[in-house]
Amino acid sequence: MPELLEFEEPVGVLLKEIEALSMLPKTPERERSIESLRRRADEIRGEIYATLTPWQRVLVARHPNRPNTLDYVERLFTNFDELHGDRRFADDHAIVTGIAEYKGQAVAIVGHQKGRDTKQKIFRNFGYARPEGYRKALRVLQFAQKFSRPVVVFIDTPAAYPGMESEERGVAEAIAVNLREMMMIEVPIVVIVCGEGGSGGALGIAIGDRVLMQEFSVYSVIPPEGCAAILWRDANRKVEAADALKITATDMLALGLIDGIIPEPSGGAHNDYDAATALVDQALSQALADMAPLTGEERLEARYMKFRRMGEEGTAFTDTAAAPEA
Repeated sequence: MPELLEFEEPVGVLLKEIEALSMLPKTPERERSIESLRRRADEIRGEIYATLTPWQRVLVARHPNRPNTLDYVERLFTNFDELHGDRRFADDHAIVTGIAEYKGQAVAIVGHQKGRDTKQKIFRNFGYARPEGYRKALRVLQFAQKFSRPVVVFIDTPAAYPGMESEERGVAEAIAVNLREMMMIEVPIVVIVCGEGGSGGALGIAIGDRVLMQEFSVYSVIPPEGCAAILWRDANRKVEAADALKITATDMLALGLIDGIIPEPSGGAHNDYDAATALVDQALSQALADMAPLTGEERLEARYMKFRRMGEEGTAFTDTAAAPEA
C-alpha cells in the first residue's frame, strides 16, 4: 500500500480493505467488490484533493514518493548525459545537470534532487544545494547558451544549504551571480516547480521565460515552520504560517509570480507518475513552442519586464532606470 498522508486516512481504510480482499482466492463477486472499492477510493481521493488547505499542499509537495528531477528526465527525455562538478571545488549532488534530447531537440537540464530513501537523501543532502551546486548549474547554463540549447529547470528544494561550509564558500554570492547571469542567457528557459520551491535555494536556478508550477507544489520565501518560528517564536504555528504566506500555485498565479499551473492527476503526482509526466510534457512542449519564434533580444526584454513587474501590486511603480524625457 502506498504511503499515505495524515489527511488521506479515509482512502487508507478502503485501500486496506482492497489489500485484504486481494489476498483471498479470486472469485467474480470478489473482483467486483475490489473494483467497486477502488472506484470509491478514487472518488474520495479526488474530493479530498479538491479542497486541500495550504499546509496540506505543503505535505503533498514534500511527499517522499513525489516524482523528482531524475524521474521526469527518465520519462520525458532521451540520450541524457549527466554533467558533474563546478570546475572550482566539487560536485554537488543536490543539483543534477546534464544534456539530453526532448522530442528530437537538444536541451540542457538543471534540477534539484532530494533523494528517496535514507541513503539517497544523505547523498543528495536532502535537496539542500551548496554553492558548488549553483556554480555547476551556471556552467551548464552557459554551455546551453554557447550551443543554443533551451534549458529546462526542475525546482524541488527546502532551501539552499545554510551550513558553515556553505557560507564559507559563498552561497549568497553564488545565488546572486546566478540571478544576474540567468537574466542574460539568451536561450529559452522553462522553470517547473515540481515539489517544494524554497527561498533563495529555489530562486538561484529559477529565473526563466516561463515559470510553471505543478498543481500541488509550493513556492515560498521561507518554509512555514521557519516563518512561524520567526514571527511567533513557535514553529507549531506552521499551519497558520502556510496560510498567511500564500505559497500555493493558485496564489502564485494570482500574484503574477508564475506563468501557469500544470494540473496533476487525482491524488497528486506521486499517485500516478505516468499521468503526471504526460501533463508536464504537454505544458513543457507548449512553453517551448511559444518561445521558439522570439529572437534572443526579444526574449531578454520580455524576461526583464516579467521580473520588473513583480511587486507592482498596490504601489505606484516607476522604472527609475528609464531615461528621462527630453
